[in-house]
Amino acid sequence: MSLNFDTLRAFVVLSEELNFGRTAKRLNISQPALTKQIKRLEEEIGGRLFERTTGRVELTSAGEALRERSRTLMYDAAAWESFARQATRGELGSLRIGFGIATLGDLLPRAVIAFRKNFPNVMLEMHDLASRTQIEGLLEGILDLGFVRLPVTASGLEVVPILEEELLIAVAHTRFTKTHIRLKDLRNEPFVLIASSISNTFRQHTLSVCSAAGFTPNVIQEASELFTVLNLVRAGLGVSLVPSTARRMRVPGVRFVPLVTPAAKWKIGMAWRKDRWQRVRSFAEIVTAIVKAAPEPDARVFPQRKS
Repeated sequence: MSLNFDTLRAFVVLSEELNFGRTAKRLNISQPALTKQIKRLEEEIGGRLFERTTGRVELTSAGEALRERSRTLMYDAAAWESFARQATRGELGSLRIGFGIATLGDLLPRAVIAFRKNFPNVMLEMHDLASRTQIEGLLEGILDLGFVRLPVTASGLEVVPILEEELLIAVAHTRFTKTHIRLKDLRNEPFVLIASSISNTFRQHTLSVCSAAGFTPNVIQEASELFTVLNLVRAGLGVSLVPSTARRMRVPGVRFVPLVTPAAKWKIGMAWRKDRWQRVRSFAEIVTAIVKAAPEPDARVFPQRKS
């Protein structure tokens, strides 16, 4: 026996209406087509479900026995069909996203809020990871999408540039009042930096920029969060180099000064495995729309790839 959803629904609706004309109208099919469906069903189960007399239709005892069970099956089938459609549209399941300190300023929180509003049934798993660890996670299938420092040379990954970031000098207003501050002016100052265990790539970048300015920073304090770094700077514990998105944290008493050197800049992109595009499409499109519509004032925007 092969029972399809249309036949099941025809039986359930006819059991409610007990009239072939009204049932055919509800199902938006012809009455002869409905009659064929019911006859085929009765032939397959080997017995009558309806007694038909002139102008009257009644359920047999077998039809009565099957009516409630059939309703349950029909609703389950409809729920399964809806669930399947949501799943194929990426509206169910989970999405595992990697990110670093440079994407926390504004872009990622806005993207997460927008995604949750449009896809409330998808569980987002957020992982704060260095770019290298993200790339390894993407290749191994542990992550679905990552915000990584470019360039990415790993084969098998699709990469879309979205932002250009830069390092800024962060100093306390109360200690540094002169208009112009150069990095080399801070050679004798204590530094507060993000710990290398949090982002070794970011840490190495800050050290290389200081080296280009002619000194090795005297790091007296490390922190695992950018917000902590800024508050330590505010308290006068030291100076720091931070990504420009740190401005978005609006920590009072901290002054940000640009570094006039190309070495202070780097590009950030979204990356995912090429075989995971359907899974990440909705989130990636939301990020792209946010960047295009209202780019962060501290970041330069790159053209987007058409998917």
